[in-house]
Amino acid sequence: MRSARFRDRFEAGRLLGEELAAAAAEGRGAPRIVLALPRGGVPVGAEVAKALDAPLDVFIVRKLGVPGHEELAMGAIASGGVRVLNQEVLRYIPLSQKAIDDVAAREQQELIRRERSYRGSHPPLDVRDKAVIVVDDGLATGSTMRAAVAALRKMQPKSITVAVPVAAPQTCDEFRNEGIDVVCLRTPDPFEAVGLWYEDFSQTSDEEVHELLNERDPQNAHSPHRS
Repeated sequence: MRSARFRDRFEAGRLLGEELAAAAAEGRGAPRIVLALPRGGVPVGAEVAKALDAPLDVFIVRKLGVPGHEELAMGAIASGGVRVLNQEVLRYIPLSQKAIDDVAAREQQELIRRERSYRGSHPPLDVRDKAVIVVDDGLATGSTMRAAVAALRKMQPKSITVAVPVAAPQTCDEFRNEGIDVVCLRTPDPFEAVGLWYEDFSQTSDEEVHELLNERDPQNAHSPHRS
């Protein structure tokens, strides 16, 4: 019987890739792209991309926190210049357009810095009309992944699949109830935290992100850029 815990993100990615490859073999569809949420999602995504023989890229999401209550997300911005606002939060905490724009501008600077750090001068992959697989190392509340999906929908992919090795059962159910395709290998209950389900959950470094991106696209190496 397979252990409930993954050895590390690479093993988790290999097993997740096998699951996705088996499903993909049942029928041909739109060209696939794997987008990993950095940094922990990149080792998982790299193994998934290998299994599917698909290109790999990072997809960066930055939460837009309500001024004075930054832990509360009023929206998010993401790679590709996409902004998504949570109208439900903004109905209860009305903010001027300027206040929203000011927060978005600050987070945009950080998003640009991270994109340069991870991708260098390499352009992001075009997801329009592609089957996009969004990968992370696990889902607890799923807030970052939910923002990523909302942002990706605006970029008009053919389809979006959320793929993770492990997740809280309730979070997977919530995604599916929202009509989002989810592939998750394990949904332990109680869940508690993503890191508990890995023997090695050490932090993924920026250098490792660069190396993994370069492995999937050696002709257009993602060179580190120091800002």
